[in-house]
Amino acid sequence: MTFARPDHTSYLDTFPRMPTWVTSARAETFEDVAFLSGAALNHLHVVLGRVEVPQALLRDRRALRAAEACVAFSGRSERAGELRDAVHLLRPGDLPGPAGETCLALRRSVERPLSIKALGRALPTLAPGQIATWLDAGQGAPVGRAAMVLEAVLTEAPRADVAALILADAALAQAFGWDHVVPLLAAGLKRADLRKQGDDLRLACHRALVSSAVEAVRLAADLTRRAAHLKAVAPKLRAKGAEKAVEMFLTRDAVASSALPLPDRAARRLCHRLVDLGAVRELTGRDTFRLYGV
Repeated sequence: MTFARPDHTSYLDTFPRMPTWVTSARAETFEDVAFLSGAALNHLHVVLGRVEVPQALLRDRRALRAAEACVAFSGRSERAGELRDAVHLLRPGDLPGPAGETCLALRRSVERPLSIKALGRALPTLAPGQIATWLDAGQGAPVGRAAMVLEAVLTEAPRADVAALILADAALAQAFGWDHVVPLLAAGLKRADLRKQGDDLRLACHRALVSSAVEAVRLAADLTRRAAHLKAVAPKLRAKGAEKAVEMFLTRDAVASSALPLPDRAARRLCHRLVDLGAVRELTGRDTFRLYGV
């Protein structure tokens, strides 16, 4: 892949912003909350259709955000940095631990186009038929459909929070015609919401999706700007394998230098060069076992 220097004014200055009335409204009734969630999700739908948005990177970072929420639901304290370590610093034969497993499941749920097989890869303890049955439990409009799937899973498997949220997001993606799962619900729901049913659960999902869609649109704008800068500096990189390395940064939330397709010393030099150019950030604050991301 060859990275051309992007024309920032061609899209960054015209990136669609979430209407202020969506972010500032204080809705109380079910109808008002549902209206706001529809508006927020429609705006996100438009943003996800923009070719300049680094879609895989956006999904991977949303997966990390969802993993933080799911880990908190289970009573654990791991945050984003610890989840990144659990996933990206694994050595062959190591086990990621419960929090790492949650993060891996959510990352796998967004990596491949939405299908029963792809969801089975993220949720290997579930049979394909069970996944299909639960997805079919959702009917009607997108948010109601997602809430029905969430309720169906948690009714049959009360402790399967992660699976329920992945499948609910999958139902939402199906309803919108998105090719991939985009993790939204977990970050906006509270732990107590997962025990709600019927209209109470649907209302909680509408509220969650207002906040999560707004957050996702802001993240998409930020990542689009950062990705454009990385593409702009890419031609300055002379290391063999730099092009593939840049592609990794454009699709992954975090990357260890050891994962790059370069010799160790060259990979570290490339990461330092990209940090100096302001194209990637060092995410850990450590002197060793560093991770880098856009």
